[in-house]
Formats: sequence, C-alpha cells, structure tokens
Amino acid sequence: MGVFTQSAPRGFRGKLFEINWAFVLLILLVGLIGVGMLYSVEGGAWNPYASRHAVRLGVGLMIMVVIALFPPRFWMGLAYPAYLGALVLLVGVELMGATAMGAQRWIDIGPIRMQPSEIMKIALVLALARYYHDLPEEKVSSLGGLIVPALMIALPMGLIVKQPDLGTSLLLAATGVAIVFLAGLSWKVIVGSGVLGGVAGGFFFQYGLQDYQRRRIMTFINPEDDPMGAGYHILQSKIALGSGGMTGKGYMEGTQAHLNFLPEKQTDFIFTMLGEEFGFIGGLVVLGLYALILANCVMIATSCRSVFLRLVVMGVATTFSLYVFINVGMVMGMLPVVGVPLPMISYGGTVMMTVLIGLGLILGAHVHRDTEPPKGAGLFG
Repeated sequence: MGVFTQSAPRGFRGKLFEINWAFVLLILLVGLIGVGMLYSVEGGAWNPYASRHAVRLGVGLMIMVVIALFPPRFWMGLAYPAYLGALVLLVGVELMGATAMGAQRWIDIGPIRMQPSEIMKIALVLALARYYHDLPEEKVSSLGGLIVPALMIALPMGLIVKQPDLGTSLLLAATGVAIVFLAGLSWKVIVGSGVLGGVAGGFFFQYGLQDYQRRRIMTFINPEDDPMGAGYHILQSKIALGSGGMTGKGYMEGTQAHLNFLPEKQTDFIFTMLGEEFGFIGGLVVLGLYALILANCVMIATSCRSVFLRLVVMGVATTFSLYVFINVGMVMGMLPVVGVPLPMISYGGTVMMTVLIGLGLILGAHVHRDTEPPKGAGLFG
C-alpha cells in the first residue's frame, strides 16, 4: 500500500487544465473589491492599504495555484509537522510575542511579523483531516477516537485565548468541531457534548473572560447603555449601514467612514463602509460572491473520493464561512464585536495569505478529486 490510486497520471500541464478557473475568478473578484474599498478608505490614495493589498492578492493567487498542483500525499505528510510548528509559534507568542492594541498576538521572525493563530487555522484542518483519514471507521465515535481531536483543538485554543483573542479561539473551536462532526460523529455524542459545552460556556463567561470581553458581549445585547464607550463601535456601524440605504451614497462618498466616525474601517468594519457607499444592493452582491465560493467548495467536497480531501475542503470552507458570518453579523450588531476580518476584503497580510492557502488546498482537492491516498500514507510517514 505504498502508492495511491487515481484515474490516470497527469503532468504539470494536465493539472493546470484541471484547475477550476471559474473558482479562481470568483476569488479574484472578491479580492479586487477589497482593493477598491481600501483605496476608498484613504480617500483615493493607494498607500498604505490598497497597494499592499493588491500585491498580496497577486502573490497569494499565484501561491494558491501552485498549492493546487501538489498531490494529497504531500499535504497529508505535512499535516502533523505543520500543526506542531504552528503550536510552537503560539508558544513563542506567549513567551516573546509583539504587542499591538493591547493584545499579544504577533511574533517577529526577522523582518516578517506574523500572526500564528491564523496559521493554526489551516494546520488544524490538515491535522484533523489526516487523523480521521487514518482512523478506522468504527473508532470515529468512540471515546478513544475523540480524545486526540479534543486535545488538538483545546491546546491552540487555550494559547489563543490567553493572547487575548476570543474571536479567533472560538472560530478555531467551531472549525474543529465541524470537522469532527463531518467525520461521522454519532448524534448521541453531539447532543451530550452540546449540553456539556453549554454548561462550560456559562462558567467560562463568568470566570474565563477578561472584563473587556464580558463588556463586549453585554454591549452586543444593549449597546445604547454606553453609546460613547463600549457601544460606540456597534452604534456607529449601524448608523453607517442604515445611511447607505438601497443603493448607497456613492464610491468614496461615505460620510460616516470618511469623517472618521467609523472605527477600524480598513479591517473589522470594512463591510460597513461598503454598505454605506454601495447600499443594500452592494452588500448583497458581495455576499452573493461569497455564497458562490462556498457553493463551489461543497461541490468539490462531494466529488472527492478520499476522506482526507473531503474533510480538508469542508474544514477550510467552514473557517471561510465563519469569517464572513461573524464579520457581517458583528458590524450589523447581530453578534458581539470580536475582531474577525472579512476574508480577502479586510486589510491584513497573514489573514490574506492564510485564506488563499486554504483556498489553494480546495483547488488542489478539485484537481486530485479522484485520488485516494492509503491510510498512513504521507511525505513524512
């Protein structure tokens, strides 16, 4: 069992032909919307945001296509080393990480500043997908089969909560749970875990969160209690979205954003700015593009023969959809403000590259959808 099965061997040109270029075009369109909105953030200036975002988009798209050409065996072999490497980086953040805006989430490696929690999102998906690919089917719902995934999710989550970064830790946990569920976990275990999770969540809210994190959640429930303090972000976001109406005020004409009433408009609240300038219709177009990307992910997952590829696709798609859902819900006041960016539109280098690497894995799953690596196969074992 040292080889894997596929319909026919393909060379470099054959794999390029197999790439879903319509999927790539959808990703490019969303990224270009990000460039346009970041150009507007600075009132019609390329620097500092739009130009860097455009360069990262171009480089990221090339990396995405290259990733799609690697066989599943390579990514299976890289899964556990990538997870351990990301875990070491998270420990490094705890010991000597860089602090910005009151949070210690970054680490400097030479001239590069990276956010290891973003890298962990992809590493966790790969590691869990490989684990379940190798696990005998009868052990998927057993207690022994759940201990390892639970630890794989809990270790990075605990380190990320300490940074503190509640939004990313919850997103990581949700992605991990989704993969465990999609792997075939029984409903009895799901219901039991849900009850325990609800009880644990209550204790965590009371004793595990920092004061400002509890205030964010209470502000989400009633932002009018502190309109000039904790509720300011949500209230200003709602005002900006509402003022956009059906068609918006026009490109670079958003008053809330350009008069600096809207906070963090280049990152967390960029969808609010888009809604103010392009209105309800503009927001629907962007959400429609995201929906098409996710629909493609589901179709690719269902076409894959191997458990590993199916779980990788659905794990990345879950992370991607949660990015969109949490960010849009947050700026509309439907969810607490937790600092989750809008993928490929918000400014941020590590997030952009992580998202495009994940989408590259999905592209690769489409190219190698007929490939079925044997259990235990991989570049490193």
